[in-house]
Amino acid sequence: MMRELTYTQALGEALAEEMRRDERVFVMGLDVGPYGGAFGVTQGLYDMFPGRVLDMPISEAGYVGAAVGAALTGCRPVVELQYSDWITIASDQLVNQAANMRYMFGGTCSVPMVLRAPVGGYLSAAAQHSHMFESWFGFVPGLKVVLPATPYDAKGLLKAAIRDDNPVIFFEHKQLYKVKGPVPEEDYIVPLGKADIKRAGKDVTIVTYSYMVDFSLRAAEQLAIDGIDVEVVDLRTISPLDEETILESVRKTNRLVAVQETWRPFGVVAEVSAIVAEKAVDYLDAPIKRVASKFAPVPFSPNLERYVLPSVDDIVAAVKETVGS
Repeated sequence: MMRELTYTQALGEALAEEMRRDERVFVMGLDVGPYGGAFGVTQGLYDMFPGRVLDMPISEAGYVGAAVGAALTGCRPVVELQYSDWITIASDQLVNQAANMRYMFGGTCSVPMVLRAPVGGYLSAAAQHSHMFESWFGFVPGLKVVLPATPYDAKGLLKAAIRDDNPVIFFEHKQLYKVKGPVPEEDYIVPLGKADIKRAGKDVTIVTYSYMVDFSLRAAEQLAIDGIDVEVVDLRTISPLDEETILESVRKTNRLVAVQETWRPFGVVAEVSAIVAEKAVDYLDAPIKRVASKFAPVPFSPNLERYVLPSVDDIVAAVKETVGS
């Protein structure tokens, strides 16, 4: 049965179902208990699962490290960071510890933990509450990195992440928490590492993820008025990256615009562009275009934030340049 749920409700339902299914799953983080989390994702879980929803002090390195240790003993912790910008404090636990342990111990142990973290701008929340660091973690072998764009994907991907035997970083865009969409009532998962074509088209491929999926779909609607038929590929997971879906789409449309919210240098759009340049350059009828944030901290001022972060108009302009119109 399909219902309309918000992104927040879909995530909460995924947590409840997985905690009900597997008693090794528990939740920890800042204000995740009676308060229900900064964005309401864990509301109700504290009463539903006594002793399995744990409020933590303001010590990201401490409780992420505790989760790594708990995962090593056979538990399946789900950690919530209030803002993903603070993941820098816990990065040693993720990059030097969680990501390496299966390799360093010859496959004799695993770290089945999920770290959930709100990301992104467009809220005038200033530089320490608006950034997206997914490219940093996509660079690290041993970590999986997920960024769902719809309530359906949010629930299915979170359930898949909790069941995965590897550390998964699960970035949730703050602008998506109130977005509603169809979500099945029955149990389902969305496989990690599999992209989705959110809109089929034949003239240009846009490869993107997270909140930029919505921007790209809006751009595609505008471009359709001008007779430009855009295909929108939602990566959903940036590590592992679904190269085949990207390449199949580009081989069909012969043009690529890669879109991300955060900075352009060394980012996901750079990786996507390099893959297409290496493996499908003969199919391209135009140079690859990238749309991304300007190389500056995200400003507090709404006007300056709009100037720095990419817009729907930026995507429309890039596509038009690619098709030469």
